[in-house]
Amino acid sequence: MKMIPVREAVGHVLCHDITQIIPGGFKGRRFAKGHIITEEDIPVLLSLGKDNIYVWEMNENMVHENDAAVFLKDIAMGSGLTYSEIKEGKITFTAAQDGLLKVDTDLLYQLNLLGQICFATLRADSMIRKGQAAGAARIIPLAIEKEKLESARRLLNGRKIISVQPLRRLRVGIVTTGNEVYYHRIEDGFGPVLQQKLRYYGCEDAGQIMVPDDQDEIVEAITSWLDQGADAVFCTGGMSVDPDDRTPAAIRQSGCRIVSYGSPVLPGAMFLLAYSRDGRPVLGLPGCVMHSKNTVFDLVFPRILAGEELTREDLARYGNGGYCMNCEECRFPNCQFGKY
Repeated sequence: MKMIPVREAVGHVLCHDITQIIPGGFKGRRFAKGHIITEEDIPVLLSLGKDNIYVWEMNENMVHENDAAVFLKDIAMGSGLTYSEIKEGKITFTAAQDGLLKVDTDLLYQLNLLGQICFATLRADSMIRKGQAAGAARIIPLAIEKEKLESARRLLNGRKIISVQPLRRLRVGIVTTGNEVYYHRIEDGFGPVLQQKLRYYGCEDAGQIMVPDDQDEIVEAITSWLDQGADAVFCTGGMSVDPDDRTPAAIRQSGCRIVSYGSPVLPGAMFLLAYSRDGRPVLGLPGCVMHSKNTVFDLVFPRILAGEELTREDLARYGNGGYCMNCEECRFPNCQFGKY
């Protein structure tokens, strides 16, 4: 690129977008790359603080910001995404489907460490809706050395930084335990809440089995749902350490592998994650799932729907960001809850 005084720029072609910012009003592209400067443009450019403009001079060792944005898209964008028109050197990645946003956070960190490259995403492992922006990329200067981009290509080596995994439609059986509900001393409040959540996540409610605080009967109910082909089983009630609470022991007795009983998430400390012998998730849901709008369930379940088999380490990472502030107006997922 070479620099030309704006007053001498009539007839020249812009090689980069020029942004205009009007406080409290407009912010965006005022002049686009490729625009031919006219006499009428001169006072506008001066008002934008542009005493000089840059004219692109071809150099085989340099790559323009727009071409660099396309390069970053090609090497880093995975499946389940689409991308925008490039504006001011930036390309935006948008979900092409509902799903779980996956980000290779270590690779993202290494890419941004290279310098002159900006690649930003939404939080990894968050649920994302079709049409929602998931992240964006650009280079910092107007042009970047080819070798810098080649270093990025070598770093990624075919791996993608960002993608959206589709969510499965699971058929879920519910087991509700508790003498107080089974003997109709109180009305069950858990079933309606879970049915609403299953609709939100696009899953099928296979039904609800009520059982008393009897370990063998809880085992039988869990086994019944698995035998009927349920893709997942939710167990509600009996999840605390009280003597009458038998659900965790029953989940273990049913032959399930317990990943973790307890999570570093509030609300959700008494959450239990287990898998049946053939890998179907069996969740022990504490009472907070019924009473609180968003809990550990809303952090974990989208990952299960995306086909992930979570580990104790996955749950442990939620400690950083696992405390819900119970804001008067809930803005989840647009808040810090669940961000690690």
